[in-house]
Amino acid sequence: MASGTTAPPPPASLPRIVAASLIGTTIEWYDFFLYGSAAALVFNKLFFPDSDPLVGTLLSFLTYAVGFAARPLGALVFGHYGDRLGRKKLLVLSLVLMGGATFAIGLLPTHATVGTAAPVLLTVLRLVQGFALGGEWGGAVLLVSEHGDARRRGFWASWPQTGAPAGQLLATGVLSLLTAVLSDDAFGTWGWRVPFLLSGVLVLVGLWIRLSVDESPVFKEALERAEARRSDAEEKLPLVSVLRYHWRDVLVAMGARMAENISYYVITAFILVYATTSAGVSKQTALNAVLIASAVHFAVIPAWGALSDRVGRRPVYLLGAAGVGLWMFPFFALVDTGSFGYLILAVTVGLVLHGAMYAPQAAFFAEMFATRMRYSGASIGAQFASVAAGAPAPLIATALLSDYDSSTPIALYVIAAAVLTLVAVGVSRETRHRDLAQVDGEDAEASGAAPAAEARTV
Repeated sequence: MASGTTAPPPPASLPRIVAASLIGTTIEWYDFFLYGSAAALVFNKLFFPDSDPLVGTLLSFLTYAVGFAARPLGALVFGHYGDRLGRKKLLVLSLVLMGGATFAIGLLPTHATVGTAAPVLLTVLRLVQGFALGGEWGGAVLLVSEHGDARRRGFWASWPQTGAPAGQLLATGVLSLLTAVLSDDAFGTWGWRVPFLLSGVLVLVGLWIRLSVDESPVFKEALERAEARRSDAEEKLPLVSVLRYHWRDVLVAMGARMAENISYYVITAFILVYATTSAGVSKQTALNAVLIASAVHFAVIPAWGALSDRVGRRPVYLLGAAGVGLWMFPFFALVDTGSFGYLILAVTVGLVLHGAMYAPQAAFFAEMFATRMRYSGASIGAQFASVAAGAPAPLIATALLSDYDSSTPIALYVIAAAVLTLVAVGVSRETRHRDLAQVDGEDAEASGAAPAAEARTV
């Protein structure tokens, strides 16, 4: 195969692959974000009723953060088996785990019924959600990246990324509809359970689509090479190879995630708390603003991905990181007006800038790692960063608001994350023309060639 090119699949198969990845990531993010929105709106009363309202929100966001803590473990387990058994099998498993946990949350008894057992059960199910999502992202973006045409990899790989705003849109939309048609009492009593129970139906649809796609051809080729050499030497664990050949790339991926992850959860999850407590905005108004902005976010991600195919992953990513940092003070100033129009503007611009990081991220991370360690490398870099970034972001922002009664420390917090991302991406190499069919680090070692991290580009 020629350097720098990956043979595209038959015309009909790539859209199906993209659809399978997109529907799966949408469902998984729907489940994950649904929890975040419910944590901001009702879980403080249902599972932590003895606390001060803001303290209850902090405790609610703490269980939210627990899901992030499980994501690195999911990345390790799913990455290991995904690099050995294939992307498709692990993606099916992640969807079942996430959907099952979310459906079970909809059946949970509250603190009023079973006391302290309620938040314990909620935390356990949140751990399962985090574990599943830790394995979902890497497999979904790799399935598309390894099938697609190298010249448009950024565009095609950005479509699974739209699963995040699509899931946010779906979760926020369902919650917004329920809060509009139900009284606060009805929503707090039983209405909040409906969107969690709907997850069961969505998972069945996702499984039907995901089971219909083929395994990545790039992975199949790499697996054949690995099988051929196993008679001579035992293959190393993918994690060992990642740490040997790609440790710099893991650090770059972690740094790149800081501004992207922190800004997203401040803009979409924490804003539900800030707008309702500090800006005097109603719960319905805040949800509607996030709903509209998420629709725009969904639309711009493929456009940013396509731009990264033309100018490179790094320039687009750097633009997004710088933009998010510069937007934070205007963001809070607009929210503080209490105007619905300004709230929409604040969240929409923030998510458009976030999309400039999130869109090229899929192709960027996939292109950093060799095939037989790509699932592990991309997942580890992305999910280990989430523990320090997205996991505590709403918690830190809420604590800063409680301590200082001001948005200034929160804006500075996001700006600091933006600086970290600018440094990490700034020192990285451009990957736009990298060949995903290149041999992995172990093959390179056996042949005397350079490791995959230094592999050829065109």
